[in-house]
Amino acid sequence: MSSQTIQQTIANYFAATRAMSLESWLATFAEDAISYEPDAPPLKGYQDLTHFFQGIISVFQQIGLTEESVFINGNEAAVKWIGHGVGKNGQEVAFEGIDVFEINDAGKIQQMWAYWYPQKMMAQLA
Repeated sequence: MSSQTIQQTIANYFAATRAMSLESWLATFAEDAISYEPDAPPLKGYQDLTHFFQGIISVFQQIGLTEESVFINGNEAAVKWIGHGVGKNGQEVAFEGIDVFEINDAGKIQQMWAYWYPQKMMAQLA
């Protein structure tokens, strides 16, 4: 797998968050992908991923993640990102984290481990 393919998958993932596009975001994942979010059971497959994404965007007018640094090693990548959003109540939020991606041979996210503090982000909406 080329590093360009991995870079493009990651770029598409983050662009989809900024566009708040469930369809584009899901398209970056394999159908049987697993995502490990903090303090939650693993998200397995499109149904769990859809539920997660819809839950996040349901409380925001605008939200998105922007990759700051991308480090690729084989078919894996670690990404330091920053997030910004505006809640439906008009409150602005800022947060950050690191995601570790495993990309399959089709150029899709097979597994992802997310390291961030969702409680901290949600507290900013209060």
